[in-house]
Amino acid sequence: MELPNCIKIILTFVLFSIIANMKSGGKGGKSKKEREAKLRAEAQLRAEQEEAERLERERLYQEHLAKLEAKYQVERESELAELHSLEQKFLSAQQWKMDYREQAKWEHYLSCDGTPDPTVPQEINTFMSLWRDDHDEDVQLVMEKEEVVLNLIEKFEYLLLEASPDEITEKQRDQYLEFILQLQDLLHQKYNEATQNLLKTASMYEDSETGNMHTVIKNKNSTFCIWVNLKKKARLKNFVFQGAGHAFDLPKSLALSSVAVRVLHTRYDHLSPLWVQCQGLPRQEASDTRDLAEHPKDSGKERGEDEEEKGEEEPSVPAAEETSSQGRKESAASLKENSNNTDDVKETEEKTEQNSDTLDVPSQEEDALLQEEAGGRGEAPQVADLQQLVPLGGVYHIAALQLPPQVQDVGDWSMVELLDVGLEVYPYSPDKAEDGTQAAVQITLRLPDNVIYFQMPVVARWDPAGQQWRTDGISNITYEAEEKSITLGMGAFYTVALLQDAHLNLPYQAWELHPAGVDEGLFTVTAVFATIQIQIKDNQCMLASVVVEKEEVLSHITGKWMSPFALRAALKRAGVNIFPAEYSPKYVPVPRKVSEHLTAGSAKDNDWSLYMFSGEKVQTLKLTETSEAFSGELEEESEFHSTLYHMLKDSASSEAMDRVERAGFLFIDSVYQLLLATRVLAYS
Repeated sequence: MELPNCIKIILTFVLFSIIANMKSGGKGGKSKKEREAKLRAEAQLRAEQEEAERLERERLYQEHLAKLEAKYQVERESELAELHSLEQKFLSAQQWKMDYREQAKWEHYLSCDGTPDPTVPQEINTFMSLWRDDHDEDVQLVMEKEEVVLNLIEKFEYLLLEASPDEITEKQRDQYLEFILQLQDLLHQKYNEATQNLLKTASMYEDSETGNMHTVIKNKNSTFCIWVNLKKKARLKNFVFQGAGHAFDLPKSLALSSVAVRVLHTRYDHLSPLWVQCQGLPRQEASDTRDLAEHPKDSGKERGEDEEEKGEEEPSVPAAEETSSQGRKESAASLKENSNNTDDVKETEEKTEQNSDTLDVPSQEEDALLQEEAGGRGEAPQVADLQQLVPLGGVYHIAALQLPPQVQDVGDWSMVELLDVGLEVYPYSPDKAEDGTQAAVQITLRLPDNVIYFQMPVVARWDPAGQQWRTDGISNITYEAEEKSITLGMGAFYTVALLQDAHLNLPYQAWELHPAGVDEGLFTVTAVFATIQIQIKDNQCMLASVVVEKEEVLSHITGKWMSPFALRAALKRAGVNIFPAEYSPKYVPVPRKVSEHLTAGSAKDNDWSLYMFSGEKVQTLKLTETSEAFSGELEEESEFHSTLYHMLKDSASSEAMDRVERAGFLFIDSVYQLLLATRVLAYS
């Protein structure tokens, strides 16, 4: 008889239970493997669900980006058109500068002050020719004319940087560069002639105590120190130039010789640009931007008030005009033709080496001794990279000079033997000490008070043959930061400079730009070693303060209105270099930050936003300053824009945009120049 279905179901359940118990060893519940399998299945299900959700979010995000991209493409043309209209303010500023230069040219013509117009070649040539023919000038007169020369060089530099192609041609640019080289050369030629005139009459001014002659002559641009060894006594081998702070200690052979020691400290540097030309690199100021320079209306008055800011460059020290002029002409030619041509460079070096009487060129014997002192014969010269290191505080021309015949009193007559050889270098060959090392000349240099050295400077000597700064041949350096002096040993007499890291104040710790009135603003940069505040008003800037370790410094340039270009130059000369160059990314990282700021004082922490610019479009980032890792994810409710201006406009207040639209073109141009010079968007 067939069993009922309910009985079959019960028996089946019992049978399966018995089988399950048998498989599990008679124990109740699921096996461990089954539980693990179930967990794996559940985990896989969750992972699939999460991946599906992620893909959905990514799909939605990509759809959102596609919509934003489509909207960006539609609005891009209108944004660029609006940007073009805004750029008209820069054209207005450029036109204002052109008009200003024309007015300045007319006012110079009416003044009839005797100084040449740099834009008139005939006047420059006449000025140089007349001065070149005057051979009776003393050091004081040269220093007076030096003021005119440096002003002319500055005007040429300004024209090369600022003038548009509509104002000057390429031929004129080459001519201006040549005039700069000629003026620099003539200036130092005149210092040599004045030195020669002084040495001829040195015996007439001998010191009553030592019997030797010494003097210090200085002004705002240069300090001229000279010591003449008339008595030739071994005990008088060291000397301190009172009023200048420079000092020397000579080897015994020089203390017993008819020698003069000259230390000419120029607060400008006409040598380093020669390295730039020799390397075939663009001048840094020109490569930064053609819009960085802009002359203030009262430029002449300001330079009279603050002459510590005088020119940035300086010539070599020639013993004869032919030698110096030839070297500079070759430098100019190498820039115009091709400085990378190895044959031209070799020819230039050979010609320079042949003129061994040039004050800055050591003899071959001295070069060999210097290389041996640096660490072994044949060692490669240690060349300073001027992209990483920059000369600071001017240049110190240190030379041992041959004493010319002195004036002799014969009855009622004063007679002197005239030698038509010009200023001669003393033929000094370093002595050997008892231990076999060479006896070095010890020099102590007083550092300028108006320059900040944040670290111990690198001492380098100028190599005219290679047109470069080298660190070999200099030893036993002692730096006294408090006394602002540095002592060093040299195997010969050299032109030396003190170099500082160009990027030690980068990257910036922070920066802010906020309004201070109508067409007025305060620009604050917090660098590694200093905090700099700059006031901006119309077309001028004023250094409000520079604070280093809670102490305000650089009072000589603080509180003076000047152009953005002049302020930039003044800060660099003072050692506060916050102006990156094109090659600076090799040394400094470049993050980016921006925030709207309408009121005076610092911005609040929650007021900051981060943006990313790809070169084509700008986007607001979702991450913050405290985010652990970078993410390119967009901030919610943000869009793409073609410029940072439109990105800020998208989120800025109406008050902020109203101020931007009402700002004067000169003020906008000044702000632009400072932002472009400091590149705070990249180096913060």
